[in-house]
Amino acid sequence: MATANSISYEIATNLRTDILRQRYLSGERLPSERDLASRFDASRGAVREAISQLEQSGLIEVKPGGARVKPIETASISVLGPLMTLNEIPDTALVDQFLQTFGALSALSAREAINHASDEDMNLLRQMVVSLDNQAKDFETMQPQWRELLKELADIADNLVVQLISNDLKAHFVEQMVRLGLVPELRKKIVNEVLSSLKQAVANRDGDLAHASVQKYFDEMRGAIHKLVDAQQKLAG
Repeated sequence: MATANSISYEIATNLRTDILRQRYLSGERLPSERDLASRFDASRGAVREAISQLEQSGLIEVKPGGARVKPIETASISVLGPLMTLNEIPDTALVDQFLQTFGALSALSAREAINHASDEDMNLLRQMVVSLDNQAKDFETMQPQWRELLKELADIADNLVVQLISNDLKAHFVEQMVRLGLVPELRKKIVNEVLSSLKQAVANRDGDLAHASVQKYFDEMRGAIHKLVDAQQKLAG
């Protein structure tokens, strides 16, 4: 038997999809609690809880007279995951914006980490970069080690705001890419240049070079993913 929580979650999920698909436009009023209760064959209490969940995500605003849809730009980051999975193939611009943002945050973490790392931290980073370099010929094999390196850099940088935002972004993006089976093909020349400069950055404690190296990696990733998603959309369309 469905619980009240699961029913309200299902209602909120359906209404969120309606809003993200622009079945309800910004500024429009959602149906009344009574109408929604009838639509979903649920109690008004379950509908009220669903409305509260949507309000917390920033998608709607509840005022006297009903709930109105807000511009998507005012929503919280919690809608990123649903946006990524809204269609079978994610929106190319959204994927690119994700990589641009996550890349900038990762590059910032790399600079701060190198500039503030202890000797013990630096030894670990050297080992991780060497291990990564040994896997340079196989992108899929490299990915877990890339993620471990980026996580270690973020932990050393110890910027909680960057970590929390990055965690949320990464969770939504990685899940979608894995589901779609998208494996980008990075140019070997660029990968080798990135790894070479990373090794130099760690050896010389050069935070700016580490920043540039990580940024270059994500710029290459953006181009490769863009091609893949475009190809998927053409096949689907």
